[in-house]
Amino acid sequence: MFHRPILRSLAVLAAASTAIIGTSTELEHRELYHDPAIYAAWPDIVRADNGDLLLSFIRTEQHMSPDGAVTTMRSSDNGHTWSDPIDPVDTPIDDREAGLTVAPDGELLMHVRSVFWKAETYDVLGPEAYPRNWLEKWMAEVEEPDYLAAADLDGSHIYASTDHGITWDHIGWGPDSIHGGITLQDGSIMVAAYRELGDAIKVYHAADSRAEWQHIHTQGSPSDPQQRFGEPHIAQMPSGRIVVMMRATARPYDDQRTDLFLWQIYSDDNGQIWSPPIPTPMLGFPPHLLVLSDGRLLCSYGRRTAPFGQRAMISEDGITWNHATEITLRDDAPNYDLGYPVSIETSPGEILTFYYQKPHWNPENKHDHTAAIYQTRWTLPSAP
Repeated sequence: MFHRPILRSLAVLAAASTAIIGTSTELEHRELYHDPAIYAAWPDIVRADNGDLLLSFIRTEQHMSPDGAVTTMRSSDNGHTWSDPIDPVDTPIDDREAGLTVAPDGELLMHVRSVFWKAETYDVLGPEAYPRNWLEKWMAEVEEPDYLAAADLDGSHIYASTDHGITWDHIGWGPDSIHGGITLQDGSIMVAAYRELGDAIKVYHAADSRAEWQHIHTQGSPSDPQQRFGEPHIAQMPSGRIVVMMRATARPYDDQRTDLFLWQIYSDDNGQIWSPPIPTPMLGFPPHLLVLSDGRLLCSYGRRTAPFGQRAMISEDGITWNHATEITLRDDAPNYDLGYPVSIETSPGEILTFYYQKPHWNPENKHDHTAAIYQTRWTLPSAP
């Protein structure tokens, strides 16, 4: 099996640069984690009850290799310095999502999607995906006794931490969540998931972190047969409005189509009744929602059509989004393998956004699959 090397000291906080965008949004970009032997991707971020920022992401050999592990890094100074990475979840199979939820009592929940790959899945992939020797190596790995013995781990798990994300315990099965769920104003928990059906969003509710998850809503994909919904995120605004933002994925799969705008649904009665799906002007995916200290809603997303990079947009009411106010955080990514940005407000008006993209790209080497985790510190435009 693939073994993850200890992080080299130069990989943390290895590079920083400053840029100005528009008239008021100052940015500082920083590379947080890069190892040329590792594909690092799909971050999430929360603030623990002790004030620490806890960043999660996945380290794996390649995007589709069977060896992913959940990685966390910690900052006690609002993202100026970070701990070395550790892997709190690394089962024998492929752990490839780690959405974080802060429960009402401060307990942290981690939604981990563990995947049991089969040799035939790799066998049918052609050279346009990966070199044949890589595929054969992975086919051998998934036939090893330890891997086969862990087949029953396939699915979505919940891990919990009562010490601010230092140690984690498996507490059972639960809904998947690429970016975690939320604690509602009434102290209960809500999560938007998508893995169970494959082409629809399911919303789950629980009274607390140990209560049974109740399925309360299913949102089918749009009538357009060339799109399906996936990778949702959820937020509750000060008004009580609950917003679920959803990725539109192309059928057949094609990340660079120019019609893949985010869609949303919302509820004004704590999830009993939901709006029909509403398209937004945000071209990119997947979404991450953050309620700002001034009550507005920030949506972060990656753009996989040129110019490639990370984007954000702000809504006053969680429904209305103005494309003219789109914020460009990065437009210098070398190709479309990027995104999954997540944001947190470190002080009123100051945002940290985390994402992955390639540190370099050789278009003549289609198997250049390394990816790195980045942080951008920026200032919100003033509210109108």
